[in-house]
Amino acid sequence: MTATALRTAPDVVDVVALGESMVTFLPSRPGRLADVPSFERGIGGAESNVACVLAAAGHSVRWVSRVGADGFGDHLVEAIGAYGVDVSSVRRDPARPTGVYFRTAGDRAGDGHEVAYYRAGSAASAMGVGNVEMGAARAARVLHLSGITAALSEDCLALLRELTAPAAGRPLVSFDVNHRQELWREADGAPILLELARDADIVFLGEDEAEEAWGVTGGPETIRELLPEPGTLVVKQGAEGATVFERRPGRGGRPAAGRGEPVAQFPAPLGSARPGRVVERAPYVSVVAPVGAGDAFAAGFLSGTLRGLPLRDRLRHGHLMAAAALTVPGDLATPPSRDHADRLAALDDDAWGRLRLGPGWTHAVDRAPEEVRTP
Repeated sequence: MTATALRTAPDVVDVVALGESMVTFLPSRPGRLADVPSFERGIGGAESNVACVLAAAGHSVRWVSRVGADGFGDHLVEAIGAYGVDVSSVRRDPARPTGVYFRTAGDRAGDGHEVAYYRAGSAASAMGVGNVEMGAARAARVLHLSGITAALSEDCLALLRELTAPAAGRPLVSFDVNHRQELWREADGAPILLELARDADIVFLGEDEAEEAWGVTGGPETIRELLPEPGTLVVKQGAEGATVFERRPGRGGRPAAGRGEPVAQFPAPLGSARPGRVVERAPYVSVVAPVGAGDAFAAGFLSGTLRGLPLRDRLRHGHLMAAAALTVPGDLATPPSRDHADRLAALDDDAWGRLRLGPGWTHAVDRAPEEVRTP
C-alpha cells in the first residue's frame, strides 16, 4: 500500500450507518396537516437516528449518505455532525434536492396520523455503488442498514445487496427490516427484505412487521424459524418488550464459511454471549411521541453489543434508549449517560419491573433507580 493510500484510507469506526436522512417538520399543535399553522424543523432518518444516538452514547460513528447542495442539506450535515457523528463521507448532489417530510402530532398507529413525504427524486434516492464511498461504508466494526433504503430506488437496492453480500472481511452487518409498504414502488418489497435480512448478522424486526410483511404469526419462535440465518435476531414486541435469539457462528443457519468473519478482526468480542433465547420486558414509559423509538432501541442494543454485554443487558439498553425517544416530541432525544443507563440496566428483575420512566428521566442522574418514575 502506498503512502497516499495510507493517508486517505478511512479510519475504522465502531459503527457506520448508511441511509437517507430528511429534514422533518414537526407540528406546533395537534390537528390535521391542513389545520396546523406552523412547524418546527428537525431531522429524521432511521439510520442517521441510530448514528446520532450511538455517537451521543460515546461510540465512534460515521454516517454515509447523499444530500442536496441546498440549505436543507447543510442543516442535516451540521445537525447530525453536532452529535459527534463523522459526516465527512456525506456527498452533495447539485442536481437533486434533500428530502423533507411533514407529520402530524398524533400516534403513527392512530387513524388521524398523517405524514407527507417529499423525497421522490431526492439526492439519497440516487445512492448507488458508483457514487457512495464504499471503503468508508465498510470501515467499521458494525455496518447498520435498513429496509427503507432498499425501497428508495433500484440503485439503492443494488447498493444494499452489495453491502450485505457474504464476503471475507465484511463488517458485522446490522439490518433493521423497517417494513414500509407505502415506500415500495411496484411489487411487494417483502421478499426483498427477507433476502436482505437473511444475509445480515444482526436483524431487528417487529412482531407486527413480520405479520404484515410475511404473514408470520405465532410469536418470536415462528419468526426465528423463518430467519434462522442471522447470528442475532431481535424481535420487538412493543410495550411487552423484546426477544433475542443468538447462536455462535457456524451453529445452524448459513455455514460460517459462507459469510464474512468480522468478529475475529477486532479485539472486542462481538456476539460472544452464550447462544440461546432471552426475553426482556420493557419498562413502563409515559409516551410523548412514538417516533424514533425503534431506531433508538437498535442503537442501545448495538451499543451493548459493541461493549460485549450479556444479551439481557443489551435488550435493557435498547429499552432505555427507546424510552428516551418516547418521552420527547421529536425523533431524537438526549440519551441517558452511560453510567446512568448501566445503573438501570443492572437492576434486579423486580426493580426493573417497577421502573417508571417519564419526560426528563434521562437527566435524573442524582436519583436512586427506584425514584426515576412518573407519578
